[in-house]
Amino acid sequence: MSVFIVQGPELPPGVAAELSAAAGARQTTPAGPGILHLVGVTDAGALERGARAHRLDVTRLAAVRPLRDFRLLAMDMDSTLITIECIDEIADFAGVKPQVAAITAAAMRGELDFPGALRARVGLLKDLEASVLQRVYDERLRLSPGAETLLAAARAAGLRTLLVSGGFTYFTGRLQTRLGLDFTLANELEIVGGRLTGRVNGAIVDADAKAARVASACAELGCGVDRAIVIGDGANDLKMMRGAGLSVAYRAKPVVQQQAGAALNFSGLDGVLALCPG
Repeated sequence: MSVFIVQGPELPPGVAAELSAAAGARQTTPAGPGILHLVGVTDAGALERGARAHRLDVTRLAAVRPLRDFRLLAMDMDSTLITIECIDEIADFAGVKPQVAAITAAAMRGELDFPGALRARVGLLKDLEASVLQRVYDERLRLSPGAETLLAAARAAGLRTLLVSGGFTYFTGRLQTRLGLDFTLANELEIVGGRLTGRVNGAIVDADAKAARVASACAELGCGVDRAIVIGDGANDLKMMRGAGLSVAYRAKPVVQQQAGAALNFSGLDGVLALCPG
């Protein structure tokens, strides 16, 4: 029987009873701070509408798998592990943030070819001083809520971690060192004479490359992708999310929320732990 998991930053008094009644649930059980498990739900639509009104997330799972059943935690970087789109913030220093951000948003909605969109955005950064990258990292890059809690729990349960991004190695490399991540994959900005050239080195990390890296990381660990938790927010994350044991849309575009196994719009990244407790 399916389990509906309701969670959020907080669960106001009386909401559990309200949601249980609306859902027609046979049983409602507290499963931790701000977390409810409902079984025997007869009106999932009413449950979802009620939860949304209280800024709570609802996930329907056929079964709850413990975190230790997984071997890999893979996630996107921009707007997932971190709260910003790095390329948009770099573009702000070049005075072209509106143009770049518009392309970023369209690409994340799946409306544009990702490699072409990335080349167009990077091209707008030509001649910008490379020192701006450090300013973006220091002044604007912030981890998403719950990121460190999720990573710590994953490590404690024996999972390896992969940060796979259509963004840039400048940031994934620093986050790998800072957070103790096992694997990373990203694009490398070409820099000559201390300035961006408006190009990237090598093949662009697109949806296919992301999916291939998740698969290869699982192969290295001796498991299938059904033992991976994969988290993303944009259309270019969908391929790597397919086949995952748990796919999570985090603050994601509608096309991703529609296809992922779970969507977190109000909870932090540590909300993943309510879906696969340790």
